[in-house]
Amino acid sequence: MTHTVTIKPSNQSFELQEDECLLDGALREGLHMAYGCRNGACGSCKARVLSGDIEHGVHQESTLSTAEKAQGFALFCQTKALSDVVIECREISALKDIVVRLMPCRVQTLTRLAPDVMHITLRLPSSERLAFLAGQYIDIISKAAPRRSLSIASPPHQEGLLELHLRNYGGPFSQFVFNTLKEKDILRFEGPLGTFFLREDTQKPILFLASGTGFAPIKAIIEHALHQKIPRAMSLYWGGRIKEDLYLHELATEWAQHHGIHFVPVLSALPPDDPWTGRRGLVHEAVMVDHPLLADYEVYACGAPIMVESARRDFINHCQLPEESFFSDAFTPGAP
Repeated sequence: MTHTVTIKPSNQSFELQEDECLLDGALREGLHMAYGCRNGACGSCKARVLSGDIEHGVHQESTLSTAEKAQGFALFCQTKALSDVVIECREISALKDIVVRLMPCRVQTLTRLAPDVMHITLRLPSSERLAFLAGQYIDIISKAAPRRSLSIASPPHQEGLLELHLRNYGGPFSQFVFNTLKEKDILRFEGPLGTFFLREDTQKPILFLASGTGFAPIKAIIEHALHQKIPRAMSLYWGGRIKEDLYLHELATEWAQHHGIHFVPVLSALPPDDPWTGRRGLVHEAVMVDHPLLADYEVYACGAPIMVESARRDFINHCQLPEESFFSDAFTPGAP
């Protein structure tokens, strides 16, 4: 049995197959809406169901609360239709020329940026080019480990090689990369995926917020913005537990020195006697201290789901950030 899904305000519609979630059906039909993790953790695909019966599927209370469900909100990456439905969401025209592909690649380099962070470069076939937007991600596919989503840390103008940053949380894919994967090995990937990319139709100042390897897609976006000479004010707040978590601190410092990007590193788990002279605490709270009013900003947040959701909630509720000006991608590790 199929059900008709109608999108407002565009009035476009598509048929949803049995047991297919709203997001998958829309993407199958070439209709682009916001999404990130596709497993109910990040909240990027949260939007409103105006009418019809649905099944919410698996999700976290912190990502979709009972109160939000009562207001008609749903996570489209998990929600299935039980009848014809009408939904309300913003469609993203910038993705209309981006084609999701399944491609082979060769591991070019494997370099540890920190004891638990691996820098991976993948070389594409010489005859191939991957069109993507800075900030998007790919799914790595290998017979030796489960599929894993990783953000592209290199900008689109850097052709031929894709740069990835992987943190070792102890999951099967991390163990495969850190203990088994070798340079010159062949992998496959599907992509590009996701809707975390810079919106270039505004001149609002940009506030980037990263935790851990959430720095990877933000690095791609900043390098794209510098390459394109986008003249918008940019600030980067990068949070970690200890200094090693800010594994490319020197690069961010260079951006600050040579390109005027305001860089604020924030550490949350240092002992009191550590000589660190920078900011301490939660990274999104450091933003709120420096920017109590965010009404005129766009925020791009990437990292741990708890950081992304806390920033979304507090920036909107306490700093007057418009909800439509918050863009995010939450990283869900492959192990608890």
